[in-house]
Amino acid sequence: MQPERESFAKNNAQMRKGILEYCILLILNQKRSYSADLLQSLKDHNLIVVEGTLYPLLSRLRKDKFLDYSWEENTQGPPRKYYVLTEKGYKWLTELSATWRSMRDAILDLERSTGNFPSPAPFEKREGEGQFIERHNEDEAEQPGEEPEQSDNQ
Repeated sequence: MQPERESFAKNNAQMRKGILEYCILLILNQKRSYSADLLQSLKDHNLIVVEGTLYPLLSRLRKDKFLDYSWEENTQGPPRKYYVLTEKGYKWLTELSATWRSMRDAILDLERSTGNFPSPAPFEKREGEGQFIERHNEDEAEQPGEEPEQSDNQ
């Protein structure tokens, strides 16, 4: 895998892990759920999670008393463990929700104020400088031997 792709995959995984707790609490706030139901609900919303990620998180949330579970008989197999949100979990969910909304609004505001998403135009870094210079087309590129334009505040 190319370094850029590895970095993207790692960042993507970290971002997903960071919001997974919030997503689980959101689901459990609506209804008690069996672990397979949690996985399916996350998958239905394009948040693909494997059991190896889910179970340790559920255990930690239970240890922190944000959720609890009960065993229920299943006519089609062994008993199932159904998870429910506790009062402490609900309070934590309201805090996470406020934090999420605040961050989401700040990011959307930043995207709007900077023209939404990064420009598809290529960027280059001038040697010895810490700034990236946007290049929209070849006509704007500096010709070899030309000095870069200096700004008034240098």
